[in-house]
Amino acid sequence: MNTPIKTASLQDNQQLHTSDKAHYLQTFRRFPVTLDRGEGATVWDIDGKRYIDLLAGIAVNNVGHAHPRVVQTLREQAGKLTHISNFYLSRPQAELSRRLTEISGLDRVFLTNSGAESVEGAIKIARKYAYKNGRGGTVLSMEGCFHGRTLATISTGKESMQTGFGPRPGGFVQVPFNDIDALHQAINDAGPQQISAIIMELIQGEGGINPAEPGFVQAVRKVCDENDIVLIFDEIQSGVGRTGQWFAKDHYGVQPDIMTLAKGLGGGVPIGAILSTQRVSDAMDYGDHGTTFGGNPLVSAVACTVLDVIEEEKLLEAVVEKGQWIRQRLTRMNPPGMLRIKGEGLMLGIEFDYDTKPLVGELLQHGVLANATAGNVLRLVPPLNITMSELKTAFDAMEHVLLSRKTPSL
Repeated sequence: MNTPIKTASLQDNQQLHTSDKAHYLQTFRRFPVTLDRGEGATVWDIDGKRYIDLLAGIAVNNVGHAHPRVVQTLREQAGKLTHISNFYLSRPQAELSRRLTEISGLDRVFLTNSGAESVEGAIKIARKYAYKNGRGGTVLSMEGCFHGRTLATISTGKESMQTGFGPRPGGFVQVPFNDIDALHQAINDAGPQQISAIIMELIQGEGGINPAEPGFVQAVRKVCDENDIVLIFDEIQSGVGRTGQWFAKDHYGVQPDIMTLAKGLGGGVPIGAILSTQRVSDAMDYGDHGTTFGGNPLVSAVACTVLDVIEEEKLLEAVVEKGQWIRQRLTRMNPPGMLRIKGEGLMLGIEFDYDTKPLVGELLQHGVLANATAGNVLRLVPPLNITMSELKTAFDAMEHVLLSRKTPSL
């Protein structure tokens, strides 16, 4: 009989970080804090220090930390049914699929566990559709994009993310973002019949909060229609209310053939989704794709509750108002080195003429969680239900940091 291994409880922040470095694969650059609990847009570390969360787990906690409705759903569903094989149907999964098709205008849903997994599945669906229609499998992506860290998804992105992970899957070509002439050239170079899909973020997250130009999005839709190319919108970061609409696509009035979701859909539990049109999804046959954990009753029930909270608390309207408030506060503040404010709703990037990574550490010391992306952009993606009191506290601290720091330009 095996004797249970007893380990001493790790108590303080330093012990926990020492243990983390000894046991966890070090692919994250951790900040020197250990978060312990949260409520709304406020979190506390194990030493009791309070922080206003303007990162929301990178656009995940759309209804904040420990929302009472989410907590209640977790408890109730965990007491009933947490996991079954997808050979069987559960009420929460059926309900979530119906609701996602209603708010998106798309026809079919496949539930996954993450964003990268959703993109992988989207690529498979697009390539199967192309195969059945006698087309090649090349996928065009945009410079500055980020679609995940699996082998296929890193193949859509920048070269620095691909180094050391070869041989990689083939059939991916990058084109400049917001450049329709370059896109036409890439299609002509490959041959229209060889292109299966074009994948793009409507607001590039990791790339620096870069919005797609409306004319570009409309032109991409047109070229896809003319050449029977599948258009994939990656709304993993921008979807589920973050921009003040259910999805960023709603600002553009352009419908994709496939859309990927994750992050904010689960309010903190791991879930993703692939939404597609009937025309494209009909290419998939039984056994073409699957998942063990995707769309299990627990996460599906929570996702339904997240949608309920967004609707009942009128968070889409609140996102627009709070996004405008942030822009106005930053404009009045006018900190040295600020170049522009980018994004939509509560998916915002503040571009500076200096490296913002040190700035993130300074904000942390003053009780604000944020994130640097693309070198010189401070990314703000707070919970959609952040209160005005929390916002004011965060921006008072941010103003102190931004107006007092002396940083050389890039």
